[in-house]
Amino acid sequence: MQHHAHTVAQRLLNLYRQAHVINGGWSSVNQVFISESDDPQVIEELSSLPTGNKLISHINNLRSGKTPMDSIETDLLPYGGMMQDQDIEASLTPTEKKQLSDVLYEFEPTPESLNKVEQLSAVKKFGPDWLEDVKAALVNDPELLNKWDIVIKTHKAYQMWDSAKQLTTETLTERNRAKIQADMPEFETYLPMFGDAGNELLVKLRTFMSSMA
Repeated sequence: MQHHAHTVAQRLLNLYRQAHVINGGWSSVNQVFISESDDPQVIEELSSLPTGNKLISHINNLRSGKTPMDSIETDLLPYGGMMQDQDIEASLTPTEKKQLSDVLYEFEPTPESLNKVEQLSAVKKFGPDWLEDVKAALVNDPELLNKWDIVIKTHKAYQMWDSAKQLTTETLTERNRAKIQADMPEFETYLPMFGDAGNELLVKLRTFMSSMA
């Protein structure tokens, strides 16, 4: 059940991010948001995903009638509305883009490099959605976009590492087992990046699941 909720939540988030290119726009996707978000577990899963809380706020606005079914509040637009405005490149000034590119060309998949990126004023201005918003801002620069994808992958890897460490040190519960099961594809993708330590964590996670079966 938890795995199904995670899949639905990810699908809704993808629709939210791609509404600007979907036939029917918000009129179409808002109907889907309402019909597929009845399950509290879907909302719970959304809250743990990047930009998921913005979508939750939008769904709540739709349900309350605050937002008409053919629109969305300006402050809840994905990518800060940049995709809708087709003004993506303008979201980074030339100075900010130069600052960012200098760091990206030196980037290594380490916590130190990741922290250096996060502390850039050109990145911090995007707030909690910085990963998605910077990617949107670089959409017309394939070379920098490829380098930013490495940043995203590195950030996700450390996120999954922290999650795995936490899950393997907490009390064994059915809820944690379900979370491990739902996230196992991502654990299997990212934990091997940490070498032997990552592979050992994978073994612990699998043992965790089997012990609760």
